[in-house]
Amino acid sequence: MDTLGQDLDRPRLRAIAQSSRPLAPQECAERARLAAALIEPDRLDRSGPGEAILLWRDDHSEAWLNLWWQPRDTGYHDHTGSGVGVYVLTGRAWHEALTLGRASLADEYGPGDAFWLPGDGVHRMDHEAGAVTIHVYSPPIRAIGHYDLQEDQLRRTELGPDEPSPPSAALFEAMHPPVQADAAPVESA
Repeated sequence: MDTLGQDLDRPRLRAIAQSSRPLAPQECAERARLAAALIEPDRLDRSGPGEAILLWRDDHSEAWLNLWWQPRDTGYHDHTGSGVGVYVLTGRAWHEALTLGRASLADEYGPGDAFWLPGDGVHRMDHEAGAVTIHVYSPPIRAIGHYDLQEDQLRRTELGPDEPSPPSAALFEAMHPPVQADAAPVESA
């Protein structure tokens, strides 16, 4: 039995992964959906803060089952050119692209939702406690670029492909300034 509290059908996962070329991001989302059909969320071991479990990695793609029993913010990051497809099994997840010159908006996804992203953007994911998602990357991630502000300058720190990216506290605060309450109108006498 795998560490997640259930047996994974590794031969079927390898069949889902099978490809003779890198996958387009939309194909990654479809592979994530197919892999999700093999997971029984009610049988997952929910002890601890959660973890990311590698489902497969080959020459053309890799897939991760993300179990977040506590809230998880990935911080702003890139995948160094790897596209991604995401499928939400349980809970809620939000995706937010790094944008400049306009208010940043996060797209919300729930159980049964899938989405994909090209490999050339910077984004962050936020997961509520209990969220379970599958992420399929193609080509496999070579490195993760993590972004945050240091001395008011945007900096990229390269992380290993299996290292989780931390929250980007300073950049998030700059992207989401507190809303100022309007001053009360002055009454005339």
